[in-house]
Amino acid sequence: MKGVRVYIVALIAGVALGAWVYQPLLFVPSASAQTLTPEQRALLQAEYDQLQKEIAEWQKVLIDTKAKKNTIQGDVTALDAQIRKAQTEISQRNNTITVIGSEIQEKTVRISTLEQRLAAGREALAKLMRQKNEAEQQPLAILALSSEDLSDFFSDVQSIDTINGELQNLFNELRGVKEETIKEKTALDQRKSAELDARYDVQVRQNQIKGDQEEKKELLAITKNQEASYQTVLAERQKRANEIRSALFELRDSAGISFESALAYANQAEQSTGVRAALILGILRQESNLGANVGQCILLESPVGSGRGKNTGTIFKNTMHPTRDVPPFLALTQRLGIDPYNQVVSCPIAGVAGYGGAMGPSQFIASTWKSYEGRVAAATGSSVGDPWKASHAVMAMGLYLKDLGAAKQTYSAEREAAGRYYAGGNWQKSGLGYAASVLKFAEKYQTDIDFLKDN
Repeated sequence: MKGVRVYIVALIAGVALGAWVYQPLLFVPSASAQTLTPEQRALLQAEYDQLQKEIAEWQKVLIDTKAKKNTIQGDVTALDAQIRKAQTEISQRNNTITVIGSEIQEKTVRISTLEQRLAAGREALAKLMRQKNEAEQQPLAILALSSEDLSDFFSDVQSIDTINGELQNLFNELRGVKEETIKEKTALDQRKSAELDARYDVQVRQNQIKGDQEEKKELLAITKNQEASYQTVLAERQKRANEIRSALFELRDSAGISFESALAYANQAEQSTGVRAALILGILRQESNLGANVGQCILLESPVGSGRGKNTGTIFKNTMHPTRDVPPFLALTQRLGIDPYNQVVSCPIAGVAGYGGAMGPSQFIASTWKSYEGRVAAATGSSVGDPWKASHAVMAMGLYLKDLGAAKQTYSAEREAAGRYYAGGNWQKSGLGYAASVLKFAEKYQTDIDFLKDN
């Protein structure tokens, strides 16, 4: 998001019963967020509804022009409809961003108020705890002997009971405030993700408009009397489509395949999981690039977990985790009829703690593959899931990304899923660079996929 400052919001709240820390969230704030009045919200909603109708109308134009495909007028009309639809969608997204920005501001104020209540409650709780401690330091027998009469003694006992009651009430109140604060912060996270998605959609639509306008400009330069020139345009499109389909798609630790085959596998995974084919291809591309840097290893029989570089002969002690991954790896290769000590796996990365042992294009370690193997076999109609088989690796990747939330198909969900694919729970700190690269590849592949649909 060019020109928009990205920053980290860290909100921390705690109570004497135990610290509760709100984790930082990376997000893009509204440029000029303001609280909206009910009247302003109503106007924005009416505008949003009108824009939705216009989008539907331009979509109808696009559908109607498909019958005129591969004619100059039909192509120009379709491009014009795509441009107008994208422009309308940008207006709609900007409308959404305004509303979300207002809600973010309201949630932030609400959270601030709740945190002030938590802080005040914490102070009150500390004070009551001190009073309770002082009151309970003396046993009841001593209190009775030290009291001048029975009324003083019973008054002291009643004070202790009162403090205990007040403590219980305060505990309950603080729990309620804490739960409410968590709820508000969860809602705030969701709105920030929605704003991030809306801004990304605007960026995508702007890029789409730019490309469509260039194509429209080229077509308008061809008059109806220049059908021969238009036939050249059609031939160039078909040539590009063929080049995309036949381009070599490199796979990590496996033989490369054509883009057409990779897309077929990714489409199958999308149908089964709901994860975009372009995102799956983006992960595959990123993994193949990583594969070029870390080399290939062969597991050794002894010592368990060690290995050697296939091409260099270099010995690696941490080729595969000896207890977590070696047993399921040996069992898997036996089911597949593969020699476990002649099958390449990924080497450990130099300078990085941990183990290698990741298998095939999707780079699953053996213990993780074990948990997905049955699902992969069922989805591909196979008896055994094979991590070195491209179609199985792609399906496993789709299933895993689905479990990570990528089936939502929003920018924020795909960004987080890609980050977690690489860095697990530490994705915000170590996986964002990987995710950015994956999403960049995914954008390119989505463009290619959309082009192939029409050519």
